[in-house]
Amino acid sequence: MTIPAAKDKPLFTPGPLTTSLSVRTAMLRDLGSRDATFMTAVKETREKLLEIAGVSQADGYEAVLMQGSGTFGVEAVFSTFSPPAARWLIVSNGAYGDRMAKICRTLKIDHQVLACEETQQPNLAEIQQTLEQSKFTALAVVHCETTSGILNPIEEIGAIAAKQGITYFVDSMSAFGGIDFSLKNCQIDCLVSSANKCVEGVPGFSFAICKRELLERSIGNARSLSLDLVDQWQVMEKTGQFRFTPPTHVILAFRQALAELEAEGGAAGRAQRYRENHQTILAETRKLGFTELLPPELQAPIITSLRYPTHPNFSFDRFYELLSERGFVIYPGKVSRADCFRIGNIGRLFASDMKMLASALREVLAEMQIPVPLN
Repeated sequence: MTIPAAKDKPLFTPGPLTTSLSVRTAMLRDLGSRDATFMTAVKETREKLLEIAGVSQADGYEAVLMQGSGTFGVEAVFSTFSPPAARWLIVSNGAYGDRMAKICRTLKIDHQVLACEETQQPNLAEIQQTLEQSKFTALAVVHCETTSGILNPIEEIGAIAAKQGITYFVDSMSAFGGIDFSLKNCQIDCLVSSANKCVEGVPGFSFAICKRELLERSIGNARSLSLDLVDQWQVMEKTGQFRFTPPTHVILAFRQALAELEAEGGAAGRAQRYRENHQTILAETRKLGFTELLPPELQAPIITSLRYPTHPNFSFDRFYELLSERGFVIYPGKVSRADCFRIGNIGRLFASDMKMLASALREVLAEMQIPVPLN
C-alpha cells in the first residue's frame, strides 16, 4: 500500500505530526452529524479502537469518542470516574503526569502525587508501599512520558493496582497505536489517547477505552456536562451520535488513518517503523557528537531526547529557526528540566527523513560555528 506524504515541512514532533496525503484528503467531504455515512464512520472507529487495544465489547470494554484534545479526554476521565470518596494516586515522572495532578486540583479531587525523576521509571516497590500505607481508589500513570521520551512499565504497575483492587487509568496519548500492548494483559480499566498521535490522524478528538462496568458504576459522578464520559457513551450507544457538535472531518480522516495503520501491520508494524526511525536518528546524531538524555533500556521509540551542545555559540532558539528555514520542524522548546531538545519519530516519517534531518543538523551547527563532533 503506497501512502504519499503531504508537501508541507516534515514535523519531527510528538503531535500534531506529519500525516499522509490520503488522511488529509479524507477530510474533503462535508457530512452532517446525523448523516448515515458519518454515523457508520463513528461506529467503525469505535470498533477498530477496541481491536487495536486487544479487547472487544464481548470482553466488557467500550470505546468512547470525546471532542477536543487529549487533555480533554484525560480531564473527562478524572471528572467521570471520581465519586465523592475518590482518592487517586498519580505516579508522575514528567509534565504530563503533573498535568493530571493539576486537573485533580482544579476539580477538587482528592489525590496524592508520587513524584519520580523524569529520567527514571517509577519505582514499583515505592508504588506498592504507597498504596499499602494509605487508602486509594484509583491509580493513574502516563504510558510514554513525552517530557523525556521515557516508557513507563504499565503492565507491572497494572499488576500492583489489580492486587489492590483499585481502578487503573493509563494516559497512552503518545503510545497507543505505536506500541503493541493489550489492555487485558496490562489490567487497564481505562485508557485515553488522541487522534493526532501514533494512529497518525489530525487533531480534534480524544478517545477513552474503558471497562463497561466502570462506566456503569460511574453514572452521576461527572463534574462537567460536556466531559461526562458516561453520558457520551450512553448517547453513542443509543443513537450512534455525539451529544454535541462532532468533529466530522476529523473522524473521516481518522477512519482513513486507521485503515493505514492496519495496512502497516497494526501497532506492531508501526512500532517497527518508529524503532527504525529512532535508531536511525540516534546513529546519525551520535556521529555529530550529540548524546541522548535517556539510556536505551528506558527509551520509547516515540521521542528521541538529545542534550544541548555545551558550545557557547549554541542557542536553541537560533538552532530551531535555522532548522525551520531548511524545512525541518522539531519540537519547539524545552519541557524537561534537563537542557535537551526532542525529535519526534512518529507520523508519516521514515528512516530516509531522519537522515535528511541529520544532514540539516550538521549544516545548522556549521552555520552556528559549532564544530562537530561535539565535545
